[in-house]
Amino acid sequence: MDKEAAERAVRELLLALDQDVCSEGLKDTPRRVAEMFITQCNDEDAELDVLFKTDKLDDLVMVRDIPFVGCCEHHMVFYYGRAHIAYIPYKSLLGISKLARLVYSCSKGFSIQERVTRDIADRLYEEVEPKGCMVVLEAQHGCMNLRGARSIGSSTVTSAVRGIFLTVTAARSEFLSLVLKGGPR
Repeated sequence: MDKEAAERAVRELLLALDQDVCSEGLKDTPRRVAEMFITQCNDEDAELDVLFKTDKLDDLVMVRDIPFVGCCEHHMVFYYGRAHIAYIPYKSLLGISKLARLVYSCSKGFSIQERVTRDIADRLYEEVEPKGCMVVLEAQHGCMNLRGARSIGSSTVTSAVRGIFLTVTAARSEFLSLVLKGGPR
């Protein structure tokens, strides 16, 4: 990534908005904004290679309230929230910290919440090969809060369902009841 070009672009945007880029408050803003977007667009993928072999594990594994930040590809404004992920292992268990890393990896760059949700479910289902998985993301979007509807405090919920969660109502109900129950805060 070209940090200097990103800094110049931020500086030009500020100038186009008639801002004093030499003022104390804005003089380092181009560098800070460029670094923020470079961090958000880091293209590292989470590796889902820490699998533990298991036999006949039919129980739900869930990690709830994984914080994440994404950046809207339409407005370049951030959205943030919590991810809830569950899967039912088939032959392998994934180290639970890998689920948080997967959320982080899939929410990098510029995207939309719907795609992030789908990407998390697809990678988990394809790479770990569980009996099924379900992903729910809840997020507040800066683009809705700061422009247009200005609906501060509203949240958007997306879900993706794969495998057994599509066909077994009890599995889906268990996941949703655990998400709705919430946890210690």
